[in-house]
Amino acid sequence: MTTGTQINYYFTCHRKLWLFGNGIQMEHNSELVAMGKLIHETSYTDRPERFQEVEIGPVKIDFYDRRDKVIHEVKKSDKLEESHRWQVKYYIYIMEQAGIVGVTGLLEYPKLRHTEEVLLTDSDREQLEIIVADITRIIASESCPPAVTMGICKNCSYFDFCYASED
Repeated sequence: MTTGTQINYYFTCHRKLWLFGNGIQMEHNSELVAMGKLIHETSYTDRPERFQEVEIGPVKIDFYDRRDKVIHEVKKSDKLEESHRWQVKYYIYIMEQAGIVGVTGLLEYPKLRHTEEVLLTDSDREQLEIIVADITRIIASESCPPAVTMGICKNCSYFDFCYASED
């Protein structure tokens, strides 16, 4: 089963997706990832007990309000907002697949004091099926996609892996 992280990486970088999907994980070395975890753990300490972390197979949802059927995804920055949005849409999709209907999502950026509602449309469901198939194809490929230099690369936990031989 595809994970939310894989959905996020699909929209961020196919090389990162392939590496992560093939067991090469560099996040444990990243200060930015550690900062994101700290923000996740400390930003909403007063959340009601009904907000719980939920796991469905390999999919892990930060906070889920069972009463109001709202997924809460906490992010450090909105620089990759589109990938974050699709990650939440995927979580809603997975909840629907598990028989839970009427779920919505909230993207929360505590450092920016910004929250965005995320809904899943029929068109999104169709697109997610295509995306999941493409993720499976990318990860199953025998070769890693080439590095594509983007503005976000210098802060990526895979930067050294991708650019170790560069001048």
